[in-house]
Amino acid sequence: MITACLNGDRARGAHPRLPVTPEELGLDAARAVAAGATMVHVHPRDAAGRESLSAADVVAAVSAIRRASPGVRVSVTTREGIAPDEHARLRLLWDWPEPAEGGPDSASVNWHEPGAVELARLLRARDVGVEAGIWTPRAATAFVSTPWPWQVERVLVEAIPGSSPGANPGWSVERILAALGRVPAPLLVHGERAWAWPVLRWAQAAGHDVRIGLEDTLRLPTGREARDNAELVAAAHRP
Repeated sequence: MITACLNGDRARGAHPRLPVTPEELGLDAARAVAAGATMVHVHPRDAAGRESLSAADVVAAVSAIRRASPGVRVSVTTREGIAPDEHARLRLLWDWPEPAEGGPDSASVNWHEPGAVELARLLRARDVGVEAGIWTPRAATAFVSTPWPWQVERVLVEAIPGSSPGANPGWSVERILAALGRVPAPLLVHGERAWAWPVLRWAQAAGHDVRIGLEDTLRLPTGREARDNAELVAAAHRP
């Protein structure tokens, strides 16, 4: 499986074809799906282009993608940087509708962030799948010490330069995987920035699901700036 991560926390000017508005997200998701993505992950935005966890902004982004690509599974972020107060984040997610009523199919929860378990519990109550974001061995240990490995839709093993341990992406991923052990959920392994392509190729060789898109990198394996998310997805399909 390849998930297309369409925008992340990047500002509009970061790339000429970075999708921000619901309409842009819908069109861009359709191109990425046509290129081979089987799922999309987005950071919804408000009218000013800022990342948002408000129900109206989440529903607008998710609905636009579903209209353009019926049947594609849509994941959204819950990252701490959008609403640093964990209680405020919980209140925002409390207003999200279930997937059948316009809410996302799943949402990523970074396990090292405060209130992760409470967020995950609320998402499950909304029938929204939980993607557990694991950036470090410490977060992996905290995750497997709870019942949550049996309750998540998938585990995101995320190699983030400067946040995950080590200066080598493969070594960083292997340390996280060692701390996770055998978990009863699919693993999606990805890197960001300079680690995006090395980690993707490592993960593909190991048989894991992967992710690629303008959230993770602006460049193709050759170093050239990608035209859009679809070109990144197409490159991920090529050996």
